[in-house]
Amino acid sequence: MSLTTAAAPPATVRRARPLSDVDNRATYVSFGLAYLLGHGSAALSKGDTPLLDLPGWLPMTLLGAGLATGTVVATVAALRAQRAATDPAEVRTGQLLGAAWITAFAALFLAITGLAATVDNPDIQTLLWPTGSGLVVGLLYVAEGAARRNALHYVLGTWLALTSTAALLLGTPGLYWVLTLAGGGAYAVASVLELRRTGTSPRKGTT
Repeated sequence: MSLTTAAAPPATVRRARPLSDVDNRATYVSFGLAYLLGHGSAALSKGDTPLLDLPGWLPMTLLGAGLATGTVVATVAALRAQRAATDPAEVRTGQLLGAAWITAFAALFLAITGLAATVDNPDIQTLLWPTGSGLVVGLLYVAEGAARRNALHYVLGTWLALTSTAALLLGTPGLYWVLTLAGGGAYAVASVLELRRTGTSPRKGTT
C-alpha cells in the first residue's frame, strides 16, 4: 500500500438518518392544505352569520381530497422507507404502524356512527368527524414519532390531538377556525422544519 493511499484525507462524515425514517414533507403539505382549504371554507361558510355562501358539500370535498392525497403520499413514503430497511424489527414496526391507521379510523367511524344513532343531536357528526379525525391523526403521529424517534412528528401529533379536542369547547364555527389556524398552521411550520431536517441529512443509502 502506498503512502499516498495511506495518507489520504478522511472522508467527510455526515449524519445519516435511520433507514426506517420517513420523509414527511409531501404529507405535511397535503394535510396542511386539506386543513386550510377544507376547514377554512367551513369556518367561512358555517354559523349564524357566515362570511361566504358556499355549497354545503364543498368544505368536506376539499378536506377529503386533501386527506386522501396526504394518506396516499404518506403510504408511499412509508413503503419506500420499509424497502430501505434491513432490520426485520424495523420492517415489522412499519407494518404495524400502517395497520394502526385502518384500526383507528374504523374505530372512529363506529364510535361516531353509534353516537349519532343514540344521541338526539343532528349536529353531532358535523362536530365529531373533524375533531375526531384530528385526534386520531394526532395520536397516530405520536406513536409513529416515538417508534421512529422523530421528535418533530411526535410534537406535531401532540399539538393536533390537543387542539382538535379543545376545539369542541367552541362549537360551530369556532371549532373550524381552531382546526384551520392551529392545525393548518402547525402543518405549515412542520413542513418548513421537515425540510430543514431532511435537508441536513444525506439521502437514504449514502454515508
